[in-house]
Amino acid sequence: MMQPFDLRLDVLAQAYRDGHLTPRDVIATLRARALALNPEFNTFIYLLSEAELEPYLAALDNVPPQSLPLYGVPFAIKDNIDLAGIPTTAACPAFASTAEQDATIVAQLIALGAVPLGKTNLDQFATGLNGTRSPYGACRNSVHADYPAGGSSAGSALAVALGLASFALGTDTAGSGRVPASLNNLVGLKATKGLISTAGVVPACRTLDCVTFFTATAAEASRLLALTAVKDARDAYSRSNPAWNGAQAFGTLQPGFRFGVPATLEFLGCAESEALFYAAKARLESLGGVPVTLDFTPFLAAARLLYEGPWVAERYHVVGPLIEKQPDAVLPVIKAVLSKAPATDAVTTFDAQYRLQAYKAQCDALLTDLDCVLTPTYPRPVTLAELADEPVKRNADLGYYTNFMNLLDYAAVAVPNGMMTNGLPSGVTLFGRAFTDQYLLSLADAMQRNASLALPGGRKMAAAVPATVASHDRLALVVCGAHLDGLALNGQLRQRGATLLSATRSAPRYRLYALADGKRPGMVRDEQQGAAIAVEVWELPHSEVGSFLAGIPAPLGLGKVELEDGRWLSGFICENYGLQGAQEITSYGGWRAWLASGL
Repeated sequence: MMQPFDLRLDVLAQAYRDGHLTPRDVIATLRARALALNPEFNTFIYLLSEAELEPYLAALDNVPPQSLPLYGVPFAIKDNIDLAGIPTTAACPAFASTAEQDATIVAQLIALGAVPLGKTNLDQFATGLNGTRSPYGACRNSVHADYPAGGSSAGSALAVALGLASFALGTDTAGSGRVPASLNNLVGLKATKGLISTAGVVPACRTLDCVTFFTATAAEASRLLALTAVKDARDAYSRSNPAWNGAQAFGTLQPGFRFGVPATLEFLGCAESEALFYAAKARLESLGGVPVTLDFTPFLAAARLLYEGPWVAERYHVVGPLIEKQPDAVLPVIKAVLSKAPATDAVTTFDAQYRLQAYKAQCDALLTDLDCVLTPTYPRPVTLAELADEPVKRNADLGYYTNFMNLLDYAAVAVPNGMMTNGLPSGVTLFGRAFTDQYLLSLADAMQRNASLALPGGRKMAAAVPATVASHDRLALVVCGAHLDGLALNGQLRQRGATLLSATRSAPRYRLYALADGKRPGMVRDEQQGAAIAVEVWELPHSEVGSFLAGIPAPLGLGKVELEDGRWLSGFICENYGLQGAQEITSYGGWRAWLASGL
């Protein structure tokens, strides 16, 4: 579908700087286009009027485009997220109320220069994964009229896929930010719980809810996350973003990353979905990834708790009073989903929490040695006709691979993965430990570039690649002495949760010495007379690096060590003054070999 502008963040920013476009021109054109498309797609519940848009546009008058990171960027807001002065409906007219202040995330974006275009359609009370459960009309897919847009953030996905916004805000409790992304050829970032404030968001399950970004590319989602991941005093569930998950963590991949693939996969009989998934697996392998078969049983068991356990009662916490007073105000399918909530007692609640904790312990252990996990976003797409015939069953099908994510406190990103033969977009999901969001986005970025898929509107990915190296919540650490596997100080690594990645060698530019105490080696760089030294690469949780560093005695410390494959990693180095009284042992090729010599 032809789109009037290239709304990608970098492209739009350049057009503003060059004077080729102005925010007023862009917003006016997009608003007119949204009005024209809304009868077909039901994207927006509320489009701001020209008068309502004026204060946002006036705030940009006489402001240099380069002075604001999101100057003039149009965005859309799921209508369970507050925009001051505009009704928030959660797709239920009887529930609607006019917001007195912006949701924190909305206020952040406006302060950065972004312009809200309107409030988007959703499955009522964000309860659904298909986008048809709304009194404001069902949202059809952006590409194929026989399929839904996916939900619950249906309108938000459509706003980006149809070229009406550069990005959109959604929410994700059970998959609402990932399913519609994959059905509409978008990136859908479900960041770590609490990383993006939910203050000013109508809760679905307050303990699980996440605000999500819909973008055309992973690089844009990375930038938006870096700009908005700030702890918020208004949100009791807000969490600080660790430094390792900042903007600098988004970058190019280092080969050798390990990604989990479920041992048993469900595609509900769809051979094409299966083939597309394994194409994504092959793509990650071509990028240097090492697939690891993963027992997915505890993940799926945790997923079943979401709608079989007390989290249904948590949904009822918001909707229940309206159902009890005005039962006809809530759609029958939503009431059916929530019907078991009043019978949920405290014993049932605690029992479910205990079970969930047991599943999390199992799942966390399975992720210990992995950088991420690759799954389908859903087993197969379902048609609008199938949803009409079996609304609950087919909706549940879409959540097969998504429902466990927030319960287990993982980060996830849906990434485009190609087109089915009927033209419908398909996607996969990458997930990993909490606070590995930027690393997951780096993987998604690499997959998008490798696949060379068309973006919404038919445009192509930019050729440039990130200049930095992707990183996550663990530090690759080069050790050369008593911290080697099985040696005297190796326990200092293991007790901090470190895992051995590889035994390798340094670049041939180092000399090795047995220090005067005879207990430790010192490795010193020597460009002219150096040799390759046997080393090991361990991976240490960033949260443990400080205590480990504090225990390293002089003259040793942590610096950068070059490996024989050209990588520069953090590792043990020795200050020159420490070589007084030391014995050179470079010829032995490593500390372990010197110890074996008995000298």
